[in-house]
Amino acid sequence: MLSFLAACRARPQALSAAQTRSFFSRPPFPLGLRVSLRPSTPRIPSPTSQLILLHSRHLSLGSIFSRPKPSPSPSPHVVVEISKLEAEADVNRHDVPKQITLFQALVSTNFKQSYEVVISRWEKMCEFDPSSPLLHSSEAFRLYLTCLVNTGQSASVFPAVRRRDVLIAAHPLAVPSPAAPADTATENDSNTSASPTSPPSSVLSESQIIGQSVLASTGQPGASDSFSHRLSTALESRGATNLDPIPVVIQSNKSWGSSLIRFVLSLAVGSFFFLVILSVFFENTGLMKAGPAKAQFEPAEGKTVKFSDVHGVDEAKEELQDVVEFLKDPTAFASLGGKLTKGLLLTGEPGTGKTMLARAVAGEAGVPFFFASGSDFEEMFVGVGAKRVRELFAAARKKDRAIIFIDELDAVGGKRSSRDQQYMKQTLNQLLVEMDGFQQTEGIIVIAATNFPQSLDQALVRPGRFDRIIAVPLPDIRGRAQILKHHMKGVITGKDVDTKILARGTPGFSGADLQNMVNQAAIQASKEHATEVALKHFEWAKDRILMGAEGKSRYIDAKNKLATAYHEVRAQKINRMYTDYLRQGGHALVALYTEGAMPLHKVTCIPRGHALGYTSQLPEGDRNSISLKEYLAQIDVSMGGRVAEELIYGPENVTSGASSDIVQATRTARAMVTNWGFSRLGPVFYDTRDGTLSSRRKDEIEEEVTNLILGGQGRATTILTSRIEELHRLAHALVEHETLDADEVKKVIKGEPIRNITQVLEDELSRPNTDQV
Repeated sequence: MLSFLAACRARPQALSAAQTRSFFSRPPFPLGLRVSLRPSTPRIPSPTSQLILLHSRHLSLGSIFSRPKPSPSPSPHVVVEISKLEAEADVNRHDVPKQITLFQALVSTNFKQSYEVVISRWEKMCEFDPSSPLLHSSEAFRLYLTCLVNTGQSASVFPAVRRRDVLIAAHPLAVPSPAAPADTATENDSNTSASPTSPPSSVLSESQIIGQSVLASTGQPGASDSFSHRLSTALESRGATNLDPIPVVIQSNKSWGSSLIRFVLSLAVGSFFFLVILSVFFENTGLMKAGPAKAQFEPAEGKTVKFSDVHGVDEAKEELQDVVEFLKDPTAFASLGGKLTKGLLLTGEPGTGKTMLARAVAGEAGVPFFFASGSDFEEMFVGVGAKRVRELFAAARKKDRAIIFIDELDAVGGKRSSRDQQYMKQTLNQLLVEMDGFQQTEGIIVIAATNFPQSLDQALVRPGRFDRIIAVPLPDIRGRAQILKHHMKGVITGKDVDTKILARGTPGFSGADLQNMVNQAAIQASKEHATEVALKHFEWAKDRILMGAEGKSRYIDAKNKLATAYHEVRAQKINRMYTDYLRQGGHALVALYTEGAMPLHKVTCIPRGHALGYTSQLPEGDRNSISLKEYLAQIDVSMGGRVAEELIYGPENVTSGASSDIVQATRTARAMVTNWGFSRLGPVFYDTRDGTLSSRRKDEIEEEVTNLILGGQGRATTILTSRIEELHRLAHALVEHETLDADEVKKVIKGEPIRNITQVLEDELSRPNTDQV
């Protein structure tokens, strides 16, 4: 290497200034097929100068103290010769013979750096000067492919072939003019280049032939086994050309394992959907219920219930006697042309005995009893509810006489709306059709129960369906005494237990509440290991039902206990129950002493619906018009309850129990002002929903309504203030008797004695049971 550098220094006269610049200052060509040069590439030594630097790059500190190993490198005169050829080729870039001479000189050195120079010059020409005549030179292209193979880039041969064919097609060689000189090499290259517009003379293009020949000459694989060669051979064997269409079939090589997994997954998904569709089909068609499967609806079995087992609802039992007679002998009602109702609707609070009454009717008549709840008809599938209604009535028709009882009818018989979906109406529509399809001689009665009769569809309660509505109220004091006596038959009670006292202390309890109280008392006595259920156990059970469990673990100091004791003493005087009795007494007294009020019928403190009690007034006859005095009397009676509370307990202790009375008084007063002209605004109709009313007129209407209500309150105050003693007498009588008719009210306020409640309860409990038919 040192001798090569010395030779280069010893012969500086052999290199011209242009050649020296060519060695060290010219930018290089790209060194790879996929690397493109840009004008902004940093200037580094030229490819030719790299041959010179090859001798000096191995100089290191180790080589000074150790014996250097000889490295093969071109001789200096070869380097000088290549530099001359490169300078001439750079000056004449479109001179094909000079470019080929440079390529041949570089290839003849058999150095990798020389091959890379050829590759770089060819690729730079293809990228920046594709119209150069060098592109059409077969010899230059052959030398370029030879350099690719020698540098180990045999895989880039066929991409280079395709690239040259595309560029030749895009930039055909221009035909030279007759005056232009042309050397032998140019003429030969032009003759060998194929015109892009002329049809090919063979299946393979010139570039493909050169590529295969280069690969074959170098012994590289792919010359004869390449895809293009196999395709050409196949086309020639069939007598086709490269212009004929080629049918292509894509075949993927997949293992049997992946095919098996894909098949199993597809089979599993398909089987799942098939089974779902099959189950829905069987459910709707009833095929799954074929054979010895149990029917959906069968007559209820168990203990037979009689009317003697039902207490506290004497009025409801009397109305149901007609149904029992019809079921026993349907022809008795049809002999004179009468028709019994098709359906009965039992309404009332929860626990009043509606279901037991229906079972008692079936037990008294001795007919099968079919029970269904409103929620039994609904299912996740559409149409199942209507199908089950048909099944229920079909099962009942198989019997000569039967009772169908539908509990919680509001679950399927709610009011319909145009916004509801069609499938939501199917169950109700089917129920309506089944009830209309009955004949009176079939001997089938439909009984339904609901706690919300106001939510039922009007088509259900019209005449011909559930047209007979029977109210099942909460039991009164006599009914509660009977119910307690019935449930205590199986309980060992103490001598201090008196059903009359328990009945008087449980107002507002339903039959279910009383049964629960007896059961809770028996459980508490068992927990205390008592031999009998004493009165204290019943009192404990009643308090637990009314107020919940005792808070024994809660700590209260002595001061708070004393304050609570004083509070409870005061609360004993103004407890809610006595307030209700006092309020009803106020209504009754105002109704008695107000001119124009309807005659008093009775007053009761037994809760009815949402009312804690009510005062009943009966008109003397049907009236089509009502006078101003009568409307004012209605307001006075409505305000009597609140006035009674205020007089006895003071304004600060008035409760919200008179809310319904205030609502009724406000409605009457507003109608008097806006509809009937009973105010200082005159006989004018005002539609408060009309947006044309001014704010001033609305304020005047509200003022008149308020004045009417305050006037009624003042008149009621005047009446009750002058009769405060009568109010106390009436309230205490209601505490004891709960219900008083008009004659008893008049006796009470005069201080005259009425019936003895203790004797009435004893007579009621000792009366023999005559309910059994």
